[in-house]
Amino acid sequence: MNWKQPRLLIAEVGSVPDGSFGNACKLIEAAAGAGAGAVKFQTHLAEAETLRGAPSPSYFQAEPRWDYFRRTAFSAAQHKELFRVASDCGVLFLSSPFSIEAVDLLEEVGVEAYKIPSGEITNLPLLRRVAATGKPTLLSSGMSSWAELDRAVACLRDAAPLIPMQCSSVYPCPPERVGLNVLGLMSARYGLPVGFSDHTLGPAAVLAAAALGAGVIEKHFAFSRLMYGSDARHSMEPAEFAQMAAALREVWRMLESPVEKDEVAPYLEMKAIFEKSLVTVRAVPGGRPLAREDLGFKKPGTGIPSAEIESVLGRRTRRDLPADILLRREDLE
Repeated sequence: MNWKQPRLLIAEVGSVPDGSFGNACKLIEAAAGAGAGAVKFQTHLAEAETLRGAPSPSYFQAEPRWDYFRRTAFSAAQHKELFRVASDCGVLFLSSPFSIEAVDLLEEVGVEAYKIPSGEITNLPLLRRVAATGKPTLLSSGMSSWAELDRAVACLRDAAPLIPMQCSSVYPCPPERVGLNVLGLMSARYGLPVGFSDHTLGPAAVLAAAALGAGVIEKHFAFSRLMYGSDARHSMEPAEFAQMAAALREVWRMLESPVEKDEVAPYLEMKAIFEKSLVTVRAVPGGRPLAREDLGFKKPGTGIPSAEIESVLGRRTRRDLPADILLRREDLE
């Protein structure tokens, strides 16, 4: 993985497994089959990251956060097995740590890189712990101001490759809140490759972000939007994800294949067929100067180009020319 010039599609599995280790393994397999280059989980350790009475987000209040994190958390051994399953599937295993203790766990697992979730961007002690690992970091900017993002970037950028990611922490995110303009601002502000973490429901924002330079794309992934939990209803299902992944690969191929507009060699056959040449529209006797009324513009484009009409008007013909033929340079004195 080239972290300085990345091309990575991440399937954000997040909390979708709902504590089911079997579903977590199958989600990795499904994401790999749908074209993801990485899968990303969330490493929650309730005791280390939240008070028991901390509020739940408005989009998921089915159970208290403490209970939810405790019930759905995977052990260190399960993290290691998920890492192995991802490796066997040929995809990168990532997980967002929500505490310093979670970073310690992920270091034990042996993750290659880190993804900082939006809510941790102001948690400088956590960022310093991640920086100390010396591993590439994806930095989600979902709910942060420029000043907050500046501090986070300053904390991380000298430690290892860093990729700030435009993100809007709205679930689901409407088009007018996506903030595609921020990608260019981030790139110019930090001089770093940028990414995009998408919370819209369809593929449009992902493809637009890639066209605007996002080299890392993250999209929520689930077997079905009908699954229980906070993430599934905002996720893409496997068939949709596969279509998006294929389209994304095409966009990246387009960006990696610049076209020289003045190189017309690939179009010579088409130019000959579809462009227009100068033709006679009536019989022209030999030796007479050509008048505008003598000439028209018709396919094929193998004669004198229609754009050159002014250069032939008034020139004498070498021979009698019948109507409706291509005018040739050798026909003119």
